[in-house]
Amino acid sequence: MNTQDFRPRRIAVAVAAACALAAGQAHGAAFGLQENSGSGLGNAFAAGAAGTEDASSMWANPASLAKRTSMEAAAAVHFITPSMKFQNSASQAAFNQPLGGTGGDAGSLNIVPNMYIAVPINKQWVFGLGLNAPFGLVTEYDDSWLGRYQAVKSDIKTMNVNPAISFKPTDNIAIGVGANWQKIDATFTNMVNYSAAIANTAQAFAAGGLIPADQVLPVIGSTAGLDSKLSIDGDDDAWGWNIGILVDLDKNARVGLSYRSEIEYKIHGTASFTNPVPAVPSPVAPYVGAVTSYLNSQVLYNSDVTADVTLPAIANASIFYQLNDRWDLMADVQWTGWSSIKELKFVRSGGTVLGSTPENFDDAWRVAVGANYRHTDRWMFRGGIAWDQSPVNTADRTPRLPDDDRWWLSVGAQYKHSNNLKFDAGFTYIFVDNAQINQNAGSTAANGLINGDYKSNVVIFSMQGTYTF
Repeated sequence: MNTQDFRPRRIAVAVAAACALAAGQAHGAAFGLQENSGSGLGNAFAAGAAGTEDASSMWANPASLAKRTSMEAAAAVHFITPSMKFQNSASQAAFNQPLGGTGGDAGSLNIVPNMYIAVPINKQWVFGLGLNAPFGLVTEYDDSWLGRYQAVKSDIKTMNVNPAISFKPTDNIAIGVGANWQKIDATFTNMVNYSAAIANTAQAFAAGGLIPADQVLPVIGSTAGLDSKLSIDGDDDAWGWNIGILVDLDKNARVGLSYRSEIEYKIHGTASFTNPVPAVPSPVAPYVGAVTSYLNSQVLYNSDVTADVTLPAIANASIFYQLNDRWDLMADVQWTGWSSIKELKFVRSGGTVLGSTPENFDDAWRVAVGANYRHTDRWMFRGGIAWDQSPVNTADRTPRLPDDDRWWLSVGAQYKHSNNLKFDAGFTYIFVDNAQINQNAGSTAANGLINGDYKSNVVIFSMQGTYTF
């Protein structure tokens, strides 16, 4: 570490780079939430845009509303528990800091609700309204873990309100369109290597004649192991749209196509630093005070921030086939345009960059197949498997998003209590490929090196009630 490395802006970027808007271990690939229907979970959402099971099908395809001949309401709750444990291989401590532990299990129980209502207007037109959460996560590491300078807590919540309408120009074709008002709230925290920032600033001050050169080492030695904490909180709301078509090929088979638009956010929020007060010997106290006063006022200071984020478009192509009175077969292919997220950057209100993280997401595919078995007039059983591709590349993998490809294994059941009321339950276990990580967020001295792999899985349990009026 030398004085030529010191730049106030570089320090700001280094200590805040991990705070760009990214996500940790979510439930679909990246931080997408597939869990927008309780009845669909049992098939691993294999019916996709061709599903017409109940009012919740409108999320995958607004044209499915045309299958509702009476007013219907569906409400579901999903209990999602990801497990994400880091296995250390060759991680390195940040400058003047202990290494720290492996962070514990960064996953936690997440409860995701959604609800839908469909209201027929006449034989050709049906109105629908859906409320759900298409993106989100909550992950949290121990404050003292070895990757604390890159991530501690990541909390993303979205709420989507989706009014839609379907139209049947012919008996076997339905078209649906919808508008989407979506709100996002996000909180990201990480520790900041305050000791490294002091060391850099002390060397720069000595080079500029602001403190004696022979006091640099005492300043550095007396301020080892100090951490600051950075928290970024932001929110925004924006509009998008969706469209779909549903075609009955015959009385037993149908196909569906649907598309959801990108949603562009300009997130407004605040960056808040909690800086320590060093307890140092009195001979070096004036020099430490000068250095920390500069850091706290010029580098690690609170401010308003903004971030431009474009959440991805989603397209589905699906087929549903009723094989006989007992069996249904279905398949779905989904494309998600994650390449809309290349760089995630927070900018202070004065125009300087607080933190920037390269993501370089790739577009991703999801393929699912499933089946229903009608055991009796009251009981139906479901099953499905899916392969879910991650948009994350190995080089840009971060502890906020240590994501990799995954396999879904799903089962479910439906019980018809009466002609008007039915209940669905579903269970999914997601096998996530081990994700290798070798990340220092631009500076091992400032942020440490995270080197190892993540062992992850996700367990999902869903319940849904549907009432037809």
